[in-house]
Parts: sequence; structure tokens; C-alpha cells
Amino acid sequence: MRVIRSTAVVDQEADRPAETSVLRPRRNVWRIEQARRAAVLVDAAAYFGALRSAMRQAKHRILVIGWDIDSRPPLVGPEGEPEDGLPATLGDFLCALVRERPELSVKLLLWNYSLYYALEREPLPLLALQWSTPPQIELCLDDEIPVGSSHHQKIVVIDDAVAFVGGLDLTIRRWDTSCHRPEHPGRVDPAGVAYPPFHDVQMAVDGPAARALAELARWRWERATYEALPAVAARSVPWPEQVEADFRDVAVGISRTLPLYPGEGEVREIEALFEDMIDTAQEAIYIENQFLTSAHMAERLARRMQDVPALQAVIVAPRIHHSWVEHRAMAPGRIRFMEILRAGGVAGRVRLLHPQAGRDGATADVMVHSKLMIVDDRLLRVGSANLCNRSMGVDSECDLTIEAIDADERRAIRRIRARLLAEHCGVEPEEMDRRIRETGSLLVAIAAAGTERRLVPVDDHQPVADERGWTLAGFADPRHPLPATGLIDRALASVKARWRGLLRIAPIIIAALLLALAWSTTDLAGWAQPERLQQSLHGLAGTGWGPPLVIAAFVLGGMVMFPVTVLIAATAAAYGAWPGLAYAGAGALASALAGYLVGLMAGENALRAVMGPRLHRIRDGIARRGVVAVATIRLVPVAPFTLVNLVAGAARIPILDFVLGTALGLAPGLLVLSTLGDRILSILRDPSLAEIGILLAVLAAWIALSVGLQALVSRRRRSRS
Repeated sequence: MRVIRSTAVVDQEADRPAETSVLRPRRNVWRIEQARRAAVLVDAAAYFGALRSAMRQAKHRILVIGWDIDSRPPLVGPEGEPEDGLPATLGDFLCALVRERPELSVKLLLWNYSLYYALEREPLPLLALQWSTPPQIELCLDDEIPVGSSHHQKIVVIDDAVAFVGGLDLTIRRWDTSCHRPEHPGRVDPAGVAYPPFHDVQMAVDGPAARALAELARWRWERATYEALPAVAARSVPWPEQVEADFRDVAVGISRTLPLYPGEGEVREIEALFEDMIDTAQEAIYIENQFLTSAHMAERLARRMQDVPALQAVIVAPRIHHSWVEHRAMAPGRIRFMEILRAGGVAGRVRLLHPQAGRDGATADVMVHSKLMIVDDRLLRVGSANLCNRSMGVDSECDLTIEAIDADERRAIRRIRARLLAEHCGVEPEEMDRRIRETGSLLVAIAAAGTERRLVPVDDHQPVADERGWTLAGFADPRHPLPATGLIDRALASVKARWRGLLRIAPIIIAALLLALAWSTTDLAGWAQPERLQQSLHGLAGTGWGPPLVIAAFVLGGMVMFPVTVLIAATAAAYGAWPGLAYAGAGALASALAGYLVGLMAGENALRAVMGPRLHRIRDGIARRGVVAVATIRLVPVAPFTLVNLVAGAARIPILDFVLGTALGLAPGLLVLSTLGDRILSILRDPSLAEIGILLAVLAAWIALSVGLQALVSRRRRSRS
């Protein structure tokens, strides 16, 4: 699988920016690509409305990468109701869209989040967005990231032609208009609970910039699912109809954070871009950010403001962090951030403010979730990265930056800054722009607050952080992924595997319950007694029909999930160690092949509907370690014998791997059951050292034989390729 890393930058000399440019590939951007149009979408109502319009025009593929994806948020614009005749909520809208356009594919990639966030998320997203939707909609939970990290990128790409990047996920408790009224009938979560005003920013781009973001999104999908998505050659551009471009024919820098994956280097372009943007500031820095905990960036800002006495900074952030963990973990970092600026003697030129909205005597704090930075009128940056340690090297992030190169682009950046400040201060954008131009100071321009909306100083109510807060912050906001031991990795993998397994085999569980009902209401359970089977098979031992009937019994038993070990034990008891071993081995292999053929005829789509796109990853792992993988599943029965057969056939595992792996995996059980016969129960009750030694020797020989056969099979395939 091709990996997109820091080496995958624009290499052509002609494509590199001038030496005076802040954006520098291999340092603070991955790629610099042209966008025919770029627009800043302020608040979720504007973004959701634009995204809905673009999705309505999609013809080939919608690819969503998110920290959180929920089927229930209203995907509607500022009007609050859909105007296209399709359902309002995201999940129902996507279902209606793909039914209307069957050739359209929707891929949803959601971070396989930690249990802490489970209470904030939609229960069972696989059920809501995978199994309860048409087959064109596929959801994958992405756990391809170090322990303690999160996938924090928020990217939507439509037909590889239009892309959206910013701080907004397609989830609940995000929708709001730029009016930020203290109360709004559309600002209610699925439980009917009203939530406070919410502010965020997204950027839309098309052209080569969108195609580059599509490449990044496809890489994320391939890494999680082992399914390589082809690029889309769209004939039309699904640009949202109601969105007016802020920029035309503009260069866009794409920056990333990617943590240290096993065997791969980390990417810290976002951290370098924060540093370089601060180091080039001359007049004003405007920041909107949810978290301010990076002491390194605070020190960098303090040094720059010391070097440039005219430099001012306005930082808009939430008044408080709402959850207990965020408050205990992130608030101490924000306190330290401001203490560093005060210690540097520059706090008088810095304002840390939070927006407050009012109407008819009621007021409400506006939740600031945006991740935006504007330096002078030269640099505009929108993305997913917070000014916290996690965003610099622990979580995956993606930011877009526009560096103005002419007067028109500088004016566009000034207009966007004025629009944002005007929203917070309750004035018109033209009025805010006039104040800034006349006073030459952001601090003075925002001092005259509006009557209903205003920016209020943040007061964290304590001069220093307490010791417990710093301890929690070290775990919640580390500078590097947490060092996890193999034990932790295995424990987490085991928990995730158990939950995923339960979800995936839900249809099998239902079938098993039906079989259990049949066993309890019919005489089927009686046949599971080895003594009864032994008597029946013993009667066939003296006839010529015995061997084929025994094999037929194995095949039929496999189809109804009859315990294969019972059949093996009964065959050995009826026929003896030999030829019972041969009959049982032939029957078990015949049963396995029959199940394999049924799965093969059912096809991959049937299995994919149950397991989702991660089927590619599982199949790839078995393909690379086929014999050993199948043998291990047989030796350690993590799934029923019949289920393994069906999965192997539907996933089109090479039949040679399947047969060899099945034979090796069943061999120890066949040998033990056939040779020990009715002594096996007494051995389990009172095993001797000699018998234990024999079993261990057999197991070691089996492992060596499995690895050796896999090496031979792999060598044979390489010689043919």
C-alpha cells in the first residue's frame, strides 16, 4: 500500500514557491496546489447547506473523513429546512440520495474512538450508518493510529472535484447560524435537549487543491480498509450553488500532522506552519481556537511580540471547557499559555476573549470550536488543528492555508477577518473593516462592543494550575503519542476485536439461536451425544457404505453447525484409531470445502454487508500469511467451524491456503481424539507429565510445519509472479 508521507511533496522546481514565501514544502506544507475557487464558510448552517448542495450534485463518490460522524444531525442551511425534497437528517438524506442515484458511492471513515467519548457519540454507528443503509453507503471504523492518539481530520471530498476542510464534523450539536441567538428552535439535539450557540469555520476548494485532498482522503481509506479507491475523473464540478468564492485561482497549502506509526516517520507540518506564521507576523495576529495549551507556541509568540513592538494579537476561545476532563486537562494549559505571555511582558498587546450573544435580555456564551489563524492581511489558515500539544504530533490533522500574493487576495483576507470579528461584536462587516482601517488596531476596533453581541475577556479564575490538573494534562494533551506497552496494545486490540466480532457475526448469532431452538424442541440434541453417534456409526462399520456415509454426515453436520469435534470423537470410537483417523480427517476436510464453496457462491458482497470494508484488510492479512492464519483459526477456534468456512469462501482466500491451513489446524485435534479415544476425559482430569510433554511436542511440530508450508507456498507464488 502506497503511503503518503512528507516525501510526497511537490518536487518540480517550477511548482515551488518563491524563497520569500512562508509556505515551504517539506517543512510546513505537504503540497501547494491551485484552487479555481476557495471560500470560507462561517458556522455550521453555512457549511451544512453548502455541503448538501454539493452532495446533491455528486455523480460518482462522496468520501467523508471525520473524528465523529453521526446519522442524526440536520444537514440543512441557515433556513433550517431542506428545500430539495429530500430528508433533513444526514443518514436519511444519504439513503435517499443513493436510492435516487444508484451509481453513487458513499464512503464514511470514522475514528474508532476511545470509550471515554462513547457517551458523546451515536450508539452503534455501524448499525446506523452501515447495516441500516443501502449497500452504496459504507462505514469503516479507523483504528490505524498509535494508542492515545485520535484521527482528528475533518475532510469531505465529492467526486475528487470539491473538498471541504475545517473544524466541523458531520455530527450532532454543531448546527447554528451566524446570528448565534441565545435560543434557537433548530439548535436541539436528537434527545430534544437545547444546546448553546456554536461557532466554527470550514473552507471549500475545488480544482487541483481538491484533487490533492482527495488523494489524502483515499490514502486514509486504503490504510484503514486495504481497499484502494480509484481516482474520479469528474466531468463537472459540484461546487455548491449558493456559495460565492472568496478567492479565485489561488494557491492553497495543505499541511498535516501524522503521528509516529510503526515503521514510519511522523509528520509535523502543522507545528512548523504555526511557528513560521508567528515568526513572520508584523501587525496583527487573529486566532480562533478551542484549545490553547502549547507552551512552545506561547513562547514563540512572546518572542515575536518582543521583537516587533507594534504587533498585536486577538485570541477568541471558549469561555470555559464544558466537560470535566477538558476542564481539568486543557484549562491548566490555557492558564500557562497566558502566563508565558505575561512573563514575556507582551500581555498588554494580547486579548484572550470569548463571544457572548444576547437577545431580548437573555445572554449565552458562544462555544468556539473553530481552528483559524490570520496573520496581518497575508496569511489565512483554516483547519482541524488546535493550538495544543496533541495537534502538533499526536493526532492526525489537516489545515489549509492561503498566502496572499496580490492586492485582491489581501483584500479578501481582510474581508474575512472583518466578517468574523463583526459576527462576534454584533456589527456589520463593513463597519468592522472601517474601524480597523481608521484605528490601525484590532484591539481598538473590537473595544466598542455591540449591544447584543460582544467579545468578553476570558477569566480562568485561578492564577496557576493545581497539581492534579497538570497530571491529567500530561495524559490528555501529550506532545508525543503515549508509550504503550505490548500488554496494553494487546488488551485494547482484544477488547476491540471482541466488540467488532459481536457486531459482525450478528446474523450468525441469530441463526445459532434458531438452531438452539430446534435443538431444544426436536431430537437433534440427542445426536450430539458421542455414545449415540458411536452406536449409529458402529452399525455402519461392517458395511461398504460406512466411509462415504461418515463423510456425508460431516458435510451435513457442517451445514447445520453441528459440533465437528463430536463427529470426530464418535468416528474414532466407532472405527478405532485407524481407519477412524482417516475417515474423520476426510469428513472434516469435505465439510470445510462444502462450506467454502457455499461462501464462494454467496460472494464477497454478502460478507461485506456484514463485515464492512475492513473485509479487504482481513483478506489481505490472510493472503500474506494464508496457511498460518487459517491454521491458527482452526487450532484456536475463535469462530465456529462453519463460519470460518463461509468467510474463507466469500473472501476468496486461495483454496490451497485454505485446505493446507485447515488440515494443519485440525491435525492436533484429530490426532488427540483419534489416538486417545475414550481416555481423553481421564487425561483432562488427571494428566501426567509424559502425556503433557507429548502434546507439547505435537504442538511444536505443528507450528514448525505450518510456518514451513507457508514459506514454500509464498516462494512458489513469488516465482510465478
